[in-house]
Amino acid sequence: MRRLAYVLVAVGVFAAAALGFQCRAGEARTSRPVGVIELFTSQGCSSCPKTDAAFAMMADRRDVIAISYHVDYWNYLGWQDTLSARENTERQYGYSRSFGSSNVFTPQVVLNGVRTAKAGGRLQHVMTDLDALARSGHAMDVPVSASLTADAMTVDIGSGAGKANVVIAYFKRSTTVTIESGENIGKTMEYRNAVAKMETVGVWDGKPMTIKLPATLGAKPGYDGCAILLQAHDADGNPGRIYGAAAL
Repeated sequence: MRRLAYVLVAVGVFAAAALGFQCRAGEARTSRPVGVIELFTSQGCSSCPKTDAAFAMMADRRDVIAISYHVDYWNYLGWQDTLSARENTERQYGYSRSFGSSNVFTPQVVLNGVRTAKAGGRLQHVMTDLDALARSGHAMDVPVSASLTADAMTVDIGSGAGKANVVIAYFKRSTTVTIESGENIGKTMEYRNAVAKMETVGVWDGKPMTIKLPATLGAKPGYDGCAILLQAHDADGNPGRIYGAAAL
């Protein structure tokens, strides 16, 4: 889909106490993934279904963390994306500013918070891109692990060079949508790991740390996964490099 210059308007921020989410109990599946894959997509984007399908295969891999964000700027095309949120659009624009661009587009794949995948939507090449990032000094080199019990969510972070926020992205592992109008009319799509909310729960300064959060943070059923991202931000709050990550 063509690139689009989009002017963001001020919006309110979801209150954590008002929106409960639930991660799946247990241990994080990996404490040192080879990369974080973030897909920006839309149900109303005719160029997105192939990438969405390829992304679904990446979401099943255990050596990467793959999460998706449905943006809202294509909703005017005749179909309101049922998973879209202004916050997702804002995150994509934050990356755009970090990368020195004024435009956004779908589908867009961002790797480790530092650049767009060279292959665009051709996700079969993403692992090669992640290897190249690791060789250039942008590997997932800070161990992050997490566990969730009936009493608490515990996040353990190792040592490393840098400063970052500890961000939790809550998602639904699988959502099936039949699109009834717009550019993808008639398609039934399965969307994987669609982010519904993000929340910053701590700040990491390069030293090992443990964060304990109340289990009641995940009180609302329906959102059954979360990714913990150790992510730097610039002075303006735009997202940057992801040093480490884990998923529940």
